[in-house]
Amino acid sequence: MTPARLLVPLSLALLAACAQKPANVASLDDADDCPLTLSTGQTLILSLPSNPTTGYRWQVRDAAPGVLRSLGPEVYNADQSKELVVGNGGQSVWRFKADSAGTGNLSLTYQQAWDADSAPQERFECVIRVH
Repeated sequence: MTPARLLVPLSLALLAACAQKPANVASLDDADDCPLTLSTGQTLILSLPSNPTTGYRWQVRDAAPGVLRSLGPEVYNADQSKELVVGNGGQSVWRFKADSAGTGNLSLTYQQAWDADSAPQERFECVIRVH
């Protein structure tokens, strides 16, 4: 076989490997996946539907301190399947590292910052176990 003919299957194999989620990353986008068990050192990616144009934002109330460590601030990703106009929602994404063995609670509320006296429109709660 010529080197050029080997290049195509090798390229496809590399692309397939890159498309797979690494074993050390766990994704969470629904409380139905809770409780969640992670291994120490594993990365957790939390994605929740969000629409900041309405004034509502997710606020982290409890980030399982002593168990999880934040890897940065929230990142908002607009829904690419829709036209990018005011009022279309997207996803708020947070990244955490499973830092230490133990159990903690990951808790967020979805509300308008200026209306802290009102009940949150939504809540997200998940027990996180790290071993």
